[in-house]
Amino acid sequence: MGHNIAQGWNRLIQIVSRVARQGLLGVVVAAVAAIALTGCSLEQFRTAEAAQGTQMVAAFSENPKTFNAALNAEVPNVFQFFTYEGLLIENKITGELEPGLAESWEIADNDLEIIFTLREGLKWSDGEPLTAEDFTFTINDIYLNEAIPVNGRDGLRIGEEGLFPDISAPDARTIRVVSPQPFAPLLRTIGLSSMMPKHLLADAVTQTNDSGEPLFNSTWSINADPTEVVCNGPYVISDYVPGERVIFERNPYYWRKDDQGNAMPYIDRIIRPIIDSSDTSLLQFRSGGLDVTGVGASNYSLLKKEESRGNFTIEIGGPNSGMSFITFNLNQGSRNGEPLIDPVRSSWFNRTEFRQAVAYGIDRRTLINNLYQGLGEPQYSPVAVQSPYYLSPEEGLKVYDYDPDQARQLLESAGFSYDGSGQLVDEDGNQVRFVLISSSGSPTVGNILSQIKRNLGDIGIQVDTQEITFSSLIDKIDDSMDWECIFLGFTGGVEPNSASNFWQPDGRLHMFNQLPQPGQDPVEGRQVADWEVEIGQLFTQAAQELDDEKRKEIYAEFQQLALEQSPLIYMVNPISMVAVRDRFENVQFAALDRTLFWNIYEVKVKDES
Repeated sequence: MGHNIAQGWNRLIQIVSRVARQGLLGVVVAAVAAIALTGCSLEQFRTAEAAQGTQMVAAFSENPKTFNAALNAEVPNVFQFFTYEGLLIENKITGELEPGLAESWEIADNDLEIIFTLREGLKWSDGEPLTAEDFTFTINDIYLNEAIPVNGRDGLRIGEEGLFPDISAPDARTIRVVSPQPFAPLLRTIGLSSMMPKHLLADAVTQTNDSGEPLFNSTWSINADPTEVVCNGPYVISDYVPGERVIFERNPYYWRKDDQGNAMPYIDRIIRPIIDSSDTSLLQFRSGGLDVTGVGASNYSLLKKEESRGNFTIEIGGPNSGMSFITFNLNQGSRNGEPLIDPVRSSWFNRTEFRQAVAYGIDRRTLINNLYQGLGEPQYSPVAVQSPYYLSPEEGLKVYDYDPDQARQLLESAGFSYDGSGQLVDEDGNQVRFVLISSSGSPTVGNILSQIKRNLGDIGIQVDTQEITFSSLIDKIDDSMDWECIFLGFTGGVEPNSASNFWQPDGRLHMFNQLPQPGQDPVEGRQVADWEVEIGQLFTQAAQELDDEKRKEIYAEFQQLALEQSPLIYMVNPISMVAVRDRFENVQFAALDRTLFWNIYEVKVKDES
């Protein structure tokens, strides 16, 4: 682990040094009028702070999609590090596991059993006792319930048969986890799972609506009163106004105390205005309306010059832990007698040479220089650079450096040719043209789509770009399955098995060849390629291998196969940065963070008296 993180930091230092030498940090900022937030002013959050206690103001980029943590599938969200905590927490600086709701754990010599011991006196945010039964209820009745669409279920499947661990509660403070077979990610997967309150949700799991669905599936929806949501993390949601703000207040029953016995978290109130524009967030931060803002490469130089005068510091978290990519819809099935994808386009997308040619046809270095001011690197692997299982190009990972000539050769070898105007056509004379969609609201995304369009146009492929709302994008992926090519980003982590629901052919997020979800119209004629099956088998094998060096070899084989087949065509890996006011201390920012600061419970306002 430490070796990979050190590699990331060395790469970061090299990148920043190169950027400084090349003078790429100069940024031209257009003159724009001050933009006020619709329906509210950040200034109102700055008034009477002494009466309200300490607070932090940090923008939230989107409206929450749900207040039900078990049903959440988005990042950022209102749960992680704020409203829910697992048996363990992951230190985002080191990647190591640390005690959370569990004060200790013991792993049996056979590696098949873990005993967690909860802390004494744990309570939910409504004051009710939090016990081991809450955890067994969460896993057995919610996560393993096929009638509830939980994304985390696939990550608990063990072996080729997809068996699940046995979770029991011998007493109120003891949780016993028994795996039917060796399962290397058992501790991390179980330990980081969110816990839900049985005393409030048990009936919602067993009772159904008129359609036969558990009432749980509509419990704590986005239309619910957020003050009724019961949590166990450092904060509870005290207010939500769509399009305006989410406000968090300290959970009075949170367990954590510092060495002096003071209750944590230290900050009384976290205010998260909903600002869907990075430009607006930058303006609000520079004018003092925000305490924290994400720093993009395009505004790094500007903010760096203002650090001292603006009383803030730019924290650098290292290479981004997520991945951005385009992917084609490879599903060859039909629904209600109609193909999901036009058969002509589907035949293109399902040729390995076509996908490889597209990968070679994208100029990532220009993307990095033009959009990220040089603060990034080309991205190739589906495994986060912070992971000990990451395979670097230096270690032999296949890469797709920009090579339009190689792209054209691959296309011609796959049966394509060029007409008199230089447009790519297939064997039947059909012009190669498809629609690339992504979510709207980000100038960076729009610029990336524009360059992909230009780059692929240079090799004769016509790309029509379309930006739609994120909710519409999710509907296309999860429901209608009606899309050709998507640009998207996923978060990453140190444990590759957390992506098993994406890479397993029957995984709920296997979006490039998706199965219909429960209750949806069936898909007839879906085909699963041999390489998809092989990747699924590698994931199963790696999860069952307890020897860490052998696990690395298996995940290396997976990465090579994923790059060879290129179901995902990766873009760039920017540097993660955030600016935070100097009046806050104990801030620990890392690229593995999902939302704000992973150690929010120990961040405090400096004593300025």
